[in-house]
Amino acid sequence: MSSEKLKKIQTAGFMLKPNNPSIGALYEKIKIQFESKGIDVLLWENSAQMIGHEGVSFETMCQESDFLVSLGGDGTLLSLVRQSYAYKKPVVGINAGTLGFLADVTIEDVEMFLEQLLTDEYRIDHRMMIAGRIEKKSGETKAFFALNDVVITGSKPSKMVQINASILGGKFNTYRGDGVIISTPTGSTAYNLAAGGPVVYPLTKAFIITPISAHSLGNQRPLVVPADFSIEFDADGYEVIATIDGQEVYALEEGDILYVEGAKRGAKLIHKKERNYFSVLREKLHWGDKL
Repeated sequence: MSSEKLKKIQTAGFMLKPNNPSIGALYEKIKIQFESKGIDVLLWENSAQMIGHEGVSFETMCQESDFLVSLGGDGTLLSLVRQSYAYKKPVVGINAGTLGFLADVTIEDVEMFLEQLLTDEYRIDHRMMIAGRIEKKSGETKAFFALNDVVITGSKPSKMVQINASILGGKFNTYRGDGVIISTPTGSTAYNLAAGGPVVYPLTKAFIITPISAHSLGNQRPLVVPADFSIEFDADGYEVIATIDGQEVYALEEGDILYVEGAKRGAKLIHKKERNYFSVLREKLHWGDKL
C-alpha cells in the first residue's frame, strides 16, 4: 500500500451528483464542515448551475485544488476520476448514493474523516486504470481512460454479437453472445461480478475479461491476465458499442479495433485508514448472511 500523503490540505474541489438539484442542501452542510476545518471549497460550474450557485471551470477546480471530492454515488466518483485523471489529484468519495463500493465516506462520517485527514490518519490507494483507444478504419483514433471497465455489447438489445480478442498480437478467443466485459480489479465488483466474473483485490494489477451471456458455455469462462498485456478486440462485422465506466459510449464499426492496456499510472483514491476491503465486501455483498 502507498504511504503517500497530500502535500497540502487547503482547498478541495467538489463535483456533485448530476441531475439531482436536491443535493444542494447537503452540499451546503458539508461545505460548512470543510470550511470550519480551514479547507476552502471550489465547486465545479456544472454542479453549481444545477443548485443555483456560482462555480469555477473544471480546469480551474482541478488546478487549484489539493484534492477532489465527489458528492454522490460511485457513478459520480467514476466520472470525477476519469475526467480529472490528467491532473493527478487524489479523489475522495462522499457517499450520497446507495451501494458505495468506492465512495465510502458516509454523510455521518464527514466530520470525523476531516479530522483524520488533518492528522494524516488516511491512506491514498493507487488503483489501476485502463488506457484504451479505438482505431477507426478511417485512420481516426479515439483515446479514453476507465477506472471500472470497458463493456462491448451489441448496439441493438437482444442481438447476439461476435467479438474477436487477441493478446500480444495473437488471437485467443471469439466471444459469441451478448458481449464481453474488460474490467479492472476496482471494477470487478460491478458489471463483471453480475456477469459471473471473479472478485479481484482492488490493488492488484490485472484485467478480468468476462463474457456476457455466452452462447457457448463449454469454453467461455472469465479470464484474468496481467495489466502489462495489450489486448485487441474487433466486432467481426457486427454492430457493437463500447461503453466506458457505464458513462461514455462509442460505436465500433467494421474494420475498427479497440485496444486496451494498463495505464502508466493509477488513479489516486483517498480512503479512511481503517477501511478494510474484505469488510466492505462482507457488508455490501452480504457474505456470510443466513438465507
